[in-house]
Amino acid sequence: MLAAGAGRRFGRPKALVELDGEPLLRRAFRVLTEGGCDPVRVVLGAQAAEARTLLPDPSIAVYAEDWATGMGASLRAGLRALSRDSAPADAVLVHLVDLPGIDANVISRLRAFASPGVVARASYGGVPGHPVLLGRRWWTDIADSARGDRGARDWLATREDLLLVDCSDLGSGADVDTPSDLTT
Repeated sequence: MLAAGAGRRFGRPKALVELDGEPLLRRAFRVLTEGGCDPVRVVLGAQAAEARTLLPDPSIAVYAEDWATGMGASLRAGLRALSRDSAPADAVLVHLVDLPGIDANVISRLRAFASPGVVARASYGGVPGHPVLLGRRWWTDIADSARGDRGARDWLATREDLLLVDCSDLGSGADVDTPSDLTT
């Protein structure tokens, strides 16, 4: 899960924002685990010490040293941490902390396609969104190309093998950019 941003448009890190009494960080973690993701790694940056206290196990946190440069830094940090695991997973499901409308059903649907060579992402009404499922075969390429706030977007745009997994029956995939997004 990528949760390192400062939330400049929101006014504070979205990982710490509460929705229905639950911090978005805990909500996203719960959705990932309920959707069958194991292990879960959480990439932190802005106010990392406070965000780490929201995790059930602080050891799952990965700190992105250069988090302020954008989502690419968080994605690189997460992929590199997963690559160092003693038994790396076949694929990683990249989820963002600011997607409270994504539930465990979306996660499960995407996870069904996990394999070392997969490149898949949820789509909503034909529009590509999150989460994104990336096979282990591509982690180094993606980490090498992830820059700024674009994350893997540019790399994904070149993929003829990208599988769009329709999740529009499960939600909108809308993200939270401002406080008013939580009430609409």
